[in-house]
Amino acid sequence: MPILISLGTPLAWWLARSEFPGKWVVDGLLLLPLLTPPLAMGMLLMSLYGPYSRVGSSLEAFGVVLTNSAAAFTLAQVYAATPYYVVSARAAFEAVPRDLEQVALTLGKEPWQVFLEVTLPLSLLGLVAGLALAWVRALGEFGIVLIVAYYPQGIPVKLWVNLQDIGLSAVYPLLWLFFAVAMPLPLWLGLLSRRRGIF
Repeated sequence: MPILISLGTPLAWWLARSEFPGKWVVDGLLLLPLLTPPLAMGMLLMSLYGPYSRVGSSLEAFGVVLTNSAAAFTLAQVYAATPYYVVSARAAFEAVPRDLEQVALTLGKEPWQVFLEVTLPLSLLGLVAGLALAWVRALGEFGIVLIVAYYPQGIPVKLWVNLQDIGLSAVYPLLWLFFAVAMPLPLWLGLLSRRRGIF
């Protein structure tokens, strides 16, 4: 989540407030994980930076392994969840009237102050919703993780392995564990936003 917030928020703001040639390319790359079947996306990523690719072999020479490692697991989750956060955050930023930002600028506020004091509070609902969606999407990612980071096994992959090897009896404990890990953050964000009058 910190990776998504730190990278996704500036990207969403930039896409919402900038016009430049080739913007459609950035939009396409952003939507690619949403439009591509997860297993196929995992295969594409494996061909991009897997151990037998040019990028992967070059990185491994420096001790960076992006398959079957904790870094690969995190990268797969970030890649799967990023569009959910960025699309929601971008829509939230685009919904903020630019007139209000311009008024704040004419009152002597610096651009970063306008963002913190005007844009961010008015777009907070979309940011919170995007963060909740991204959190659940990251934890539930199966296809990309299965291909790129089979080890260490995340809960979705472990659920599948236990179902194949043992049966339903081995699935339910992990399923409840998944719910216990996945549900608190979205519920907490929803309660917090209601308490502060965001919804």
